[in-house]
Amino acid sequence: MSDAAVSLTSMEFHPQPKPGTPRVWAFPAPERGTLGNGLTVLRCHRPGQQVVAVEIVLDAPLDAEPEGLDGVATIMARALSEGTDKHSAEEFAAELERCGATLDAHADHPGVRVSLEVPASRLPKALGLLAEALRAPAFADSEVERLVRNRLDEIPHETANPARRAAKQLSAELFPASSRMSRPRQGSEDTVARIDSAAVRAFYEAHVRPASATAVVVGDLTGIDLDTVLGDTLGAWTGDAPRPGAARPVTADDTGRVVIVDRPGAVQTQLLIGRTGADRHDRVWPAQVVGTYCLGGTLTSRLDRVLREEKGYTYGVRAFGQVLRSLPDGTGAAMLAISGSVDTPNTGPALDDLWKVLRTLAAEGLTDAERDAAVHNLVGVAPLKYETAASVAGTLADQVEQHLPDDFQAQLYQRLDTTGTVEATAAVVNAFPPDRLVTVLVGDAAQIKAPVEALGIGEVTVVTG
Repeated sequence: MSDAAVSLTSMEFHPQPKPGTPRVWAFPAPERGTLGNGLTVLRCHRPGQQVVAVEIVLDAPLDAEPEGLDGVATIMARALSEGTDKHSAEEFAAELERCGATLDAHADHPGVRVSLEVPASRLPKALGLLAEALRAPAFADSEVERLVRNRLDEIPHETANPARRAAKQLSAELFPASSRMSRPRQGSEDTVARIDSAAVRAFYEAHVRPASATAVVVGDLTGIDLDTVLGDTLGAWTGDAPRPGAARPVTADDTGRVVIVDRPGAVQTQLLIGRTGADRHDRVWPAQVVGTYCLGGTLTSRLDRVLREEKGYTYGVRAFGQVLRSLPDGTGAAMLAISGSVDTPNTGPALDDLWKVLRTLAAEGLTDAERDAAVHNLVGVAPLKYETAASVAGTLADQVEQHLPDDFQAQLYQRLDTTGTVEATAAVVNAFPPDRLVTVLVGDAAQIKAPVEALGIGEVTVVTG
């Protein structure tokens, strides 16, 4: 017998690991409380998550931006970490690095979000810096001017990006010119150029205060006296009581039509087809999620199967629903859209086939197999989706912004699991009626206008790119 054979026969084989007992998963439920300064706190203990995520939700919606200063909320959000009454911009960044923390902020239609991630052992120090940024930002002239220049530099790049250009045009088409939603979220060149440190500070003083804000803290809180830490940091943030805001309902015009943003010589056409529809407050939302996923949520969806697998027009087409804004009274709206890109010569045929998919869906409905696959993917992936503290904190913050109950996400997965094929079909057909869709095409108008007009899916107009 060879040495190799002797060695193999003398090896000790350990038992093969066996899977554990499956556990029922549910989206984690937060504990809710309030600090003495009026700041609402949602906390969620997640054992093993040593990187703690903190989300601050500020009631500073884009609707509140002064006329002619679109983008001031974005500049303010970016300036929060660019120096305080105790640290210069460079010193503040260095202090964050010493904590191993990251701090980010952005503005959107519902308000401003500030996001912090930090190792649990350094949470007190990082929360102190976060509180400092919220309590006493410097808004130095030089820093605000730099942020304005940076934003002005970003705009041409966004305009050159076909997907971003299509999104901008769709907003302008759907919403009335008087609505903030019709204009770029981060402002235009004209409005951003008018922003200075005085405008930023005025917006901050009008809208950033603890009594109208919410802090979401998620992670392994073992050994952390969170009440004391919050009291010593965010609890020291003071401000006047919030002023009542003017909540405007979302209105949109989804008359079927096509707008071509002309890009002479473009080899591809960017598609963005959309309208507004039910948001998460509506009881149809779970069925709409399932139906939309069947239509265009994955590589096995109907749109991909036809446009990508059968016809080879595209690398992928997606259908999705994205909440725009929800009001405290439970009303609101979501953007329902289909997006993708196709090669220029096949723009007409691709749109023709896309509309055939929508009409077939209305006439024949979804299959049980499509519904089962969608629910399996949506519900089955949830435990992986929420493995990190940041993903849980982000979803809880979304619920706060959208005025939803704390158990909404947990209930949503139960409702998705029980959604039937008939319900999902009705919801997606209502979400994407073939004759009530606004289509934006970013491409070569000289090549695609005539084929698109021949489809009869709406009046076709051309705008400059």
